[in-house]
Amino acid sequence: MPTTTPSVIRVGDHVAEALAARVPVVALESTIFTHGLPRPRNIEVALEGEEIIRSAGAVPATIGVHHGTPVVGLTADEIRELGEDDDADKASIRELSIGAVTKKNAGTTIAATAFLARSAGIDVFATGGLGGVHHGADKTFDESADLIAMSRTSIVLVSSGAKAILDIPATLERFETLSVPVVGYRTNRYPGFYVVDSGYPVAARLDSPEEIATVLTTQRALGVPAGVLVANPVPEAEQLDPSELDGVIEDAWAAAERDGIGGQASTPYLLDFIRRATDGRSLDANVALYRNNIRLACEVAAALVDQGE
Repeated sequence: MPTTTPSVIRVGDHVAEALAARVPVVALESTIFTHGLPRPRNIEVALEGEEIIRSAGAVPATIGVHHGTPVVGLTADEIRELGEDDDADKASIRELSIGAVTKKNAGTTIAATAFLARSAGIDVFATGGLGGVHHGADKTFDESADLIAMSRTSIVLVSSGAKAILDIPATLERFETLSVPVVGYRTNRYPGFYVVDSGYPVAARLDSPEEIATVLTTQRALGVPAGVLVANPVPEAEQLDPSELDGVIEDAWAAAERDGIGGQASTPYLLDFIRRATDGRSLDANVALYRNNIRLACEVAAALVDQGE
């Protein structure tokens, strides 16, 4: 655990007190409610995620940028403010320092959230879908900063696979190159965000929160800087129909190309297209997997406290 938190980061009192008392803490990102979900459900999901953590006996640390200041442990009012801000930016690690000048609100990506969480001494982070390698990256070099961040940040990240719009095999290859362990939770298959199985295997399977905690503690004992990526499938009863999803994703990419959408704007555009094309069922699956990931993250955080982390 870092001994000091940089002075430019504000850590909420509830988070600081929990860490000092060795109470399990789970980090949550903010782009899910600033850019990922429609209103008013975005704020409802954000606050519900925090309540799931409290109900499990842990403490939530929702992370975002409030008026230019990175915050580990946003208040409920700050969550509402970010979730209602039409002008909120999307901040990865490289944008965090720019906020000191713009003083704008921003949702933090997985990369920025993981970085800020570890700066405060948090070991576990729950999200929905991970960033990765975009289709055509061999020409555009369009890869998410999430990949590099996970290779440098000693944290457990619980997700339900890379976002369905990404190049899954290329993403898994990059994680291998970057020495980031990708482990399936009670599965040998890498989940496909909205669906249980992306069609690709994981390198290892773990069957308990304690095993996940042991992998992180062993990584640290070895001096390995990378985090641990836990692939936790969406509950099968709540997944989208896999064959339907394939066709919708093809249509989404065609629409993005037609509309000239690229860069950081791609993900929210494509996910919104999928939501509309599935009459909101993709949104329901997204929320279901997010809740499921938060529950597992709470169990891992408790196991890490028990193991002395």
